[in-house]
Amino acid sequence: MKICVVGLGIIGGSMCMALKRAGYTVAGWNRSPEPLEFALKNEIIDEKAVNFDEYEVLCVALPPEATVKFINSTPFKDGAIVADICGVKKFIEDAVYSKPRNFRYVGCHPMAGKEVSGIANACCDLFDKASMVITSDSRTDRKAIETVKKLTADMGFKYIVECSAEIHDKKIAYTSQLAHIVSNAYVKDDDIDCCLGFTGGSFQDMTRIAGVDEEVWSSLYLLNAENLSKKIGGLISSLQHIKNEIDCGNSDALKCLLSDGRKRFESCKKITSSPDISVLKLK
Repeated sequence: MKICVVGLGIIGGSMCMALKRAGYTVAGWNRSPEPLEFALKNEIIDEKAVNFDEYEVLCVALPPEATVKFINSTPFKDGAIVADICGVKKFIEDAVYSKPRNFRYVGCHPMAGKEVSGIANACCDLFDKASMVITSDSRTDRKAIETVKKLTADMGFKYIVECSAEIHDKKIAYTSQLAHIVSNAYVKDDDIDCCLGFTGGSFQDMTRIAGVDEEVWSSLYLLNAENLSKKIGGLISSLQHIKNEIDCGNSDALKCLLSDGRKRFESCKKITSSPDISVLKLK
């Protein structure tokens, strides 16, 4: 199986390393030359991709707009599997199916990463014990999905979650995008200055993802604006309820609100079935 990873950042680079660890030969390509040179020098990839129509599987690890541009401007082998790993799925899916294609598209989103970026921070075990979300609908080729699932397992993922692009974008607005926005807003308080010595684990948890790339994340937010705006509104409402009870000094009401949050968090730890979301444990 000839595999090519397009986009050699931390995710694309880690995919190359995880696939090579599993015994695959992997070609790579990047828009700028430095990461590609780094990948070749450090044997993260086996070769530089030149003709993309030579590959049976292409993993596109580029930002959303760049992913669409690459897909629209690149000739692929008939029947090739083209899988993107973007943090939004409906935007990519709509673009892919806007016209007939000679390849088979599978939407993917590896739920793993670091607060740092770049191929120098890639590692072969980034996906160990992580989840891979695979999006599909009636247009998705099932054999292509099975191939992607096999590669996912070989890369070390622990779970495969399969759902529609719409469900993915709704869930990710809450589990990822809202968390990044909260972290970014949290560090804008003036008391972050001279706070050394006053911080513990809770501060580290809240601020770890505050410094992510604004170019990448602003695009993800805007491409999922409707879902994300609703989640921001819900959070503001919840915070306002808590603020009101603090301002009023209402201990009983405040305890009730905090208890509701604790119980909701405890209940979410239990894996529940859903007709719209399939979860497969790999190991």
